[in-house]
Amino acid sequence: MFSLKERVALVTGASQGLGRATALALACAGARVALAARNKENLQSVAEEIAGAHGAAHAVQMDVAESDQVKSGFREVMERFGRLDILVNNAAITRDGLAVRMKAEDWDAVLRTNLTGAYFCIQQALAIMLRQRSGRIINVTSVVAQSGNAGQANYVAAKAGLIGLTRAIATEVASRNITVNAVAPGFIVSPMTDPLPEKVKQDLLARIPLGRMGSAADVAAAVVFLASDEAGYITGHVLDVNGGMHMN
Repeated sequence: MFSLKERVALVTGASQGLGRATALALACAGARVALAARNKENLQSVAEEIAGAHGAAHAVQMDVAESDQVKSGFREVMERFGRLDILVNNAAITRDGLAVRMKAEDWDAVLRTNLTGAYFCIQQALAIMLRQRSGRIINVTSVVAQSGNAGQANYVAAKAGLIGLTRAIATEVASRNITVNAVAPGFIVSPMTDPLPEKVKQDLLARIPLGRMGSAADVAAAVVFLASDEAGYITGHVLDVNGGMHMN
């Protein structure tokens, strides 16, 4: 296991699914973890789970789509922990529909949370990390950002934009010992994929060479690696965790 002892991490969308698994994995590696999401009650259960395993966690109610909430959330993290070493931009929503009928408010909501929200968090994190002259930023994108997916024009555009944002920020801050990478999960067993019809799931499995959907732990392990010292010479990279579904 990579050691993140003495590091402080902030994970957005940490109340369930990939965010929860990532927060638990970071804590297991020794990091103190700030948990951010809109539902603080759900965050508290994750914080208690981490505390029960002798880790340190703090729940921060934050809607990443609201810049004022992001600013106050980061202030709260600094007041609690005094530093920030790792940011994981995981918060995301879906508002699926064919492009020809997609409502403007559904387009805007997904872009606002999935892309602009990550940008708001990166801005706040960089203000801290630039002073520290170190840091790790990991953005959770998606296989569909690379392959496309019908009925998800807004989600695909946001996740593809996140890849571009990753590379732009990586270039800007590399000289300050800050790395910026992305993890691109394939189809993962999660609250987002659970409602899919069984036939859709079977069709997806047929497209995955490893023959199974991924787990949240698969993605969390990739995040822990990119947050570690061992990944210190990797930046601007997209790490695919998709079972071979899409190969660059």
